[in-house]
Amino acid sequence: QVQLVESGGGLVQAGGSLRLSCVASIRTFRSNAMGWFRQAPGKEREFVAAVSWRGANTYAHYVRDRFTISRDNAKNTVYLQMNSLKPEDTAVYYCAADSRLLIAPETGENSYDYWGQGTQVTVSS
Repeated sequence: QVQLVESGGGLVQAGGSLRLSCVASIRTFRSNAMGWFRQAPGKEREFVAAVSWRGANTYAHYVRDRFTISRDNAKNTVYLQMNSLKPEDTAVYYCAADSRLLIAPETGENSYDYWGQGTQVTVSS
């Protein structure tokens, strides 16, 4: 059974940093694109960042130059380093896996097959 388990969320002041981790129990992790999405209270879930199986990254414009996605295939883990956090980054952050073998990762949540339970990130002003 596929499981994605996020960790690393918490409360941080504006301008601070957090690193989220997602451990995936997926046999084919090396060939999966991995993504991070977030959902703020009262809002739709939105794309944050994704990384292809080859390491190609894509970011939403509102996090570009502040967030960095990376993966460690030996550990079946994907990371999201978040710097210069803003109160508007407050949300539940979800890790997701796309089981297709893609050159570039997708940004639409419908492309992703597996999801974690989410981890709360709260940024105070």
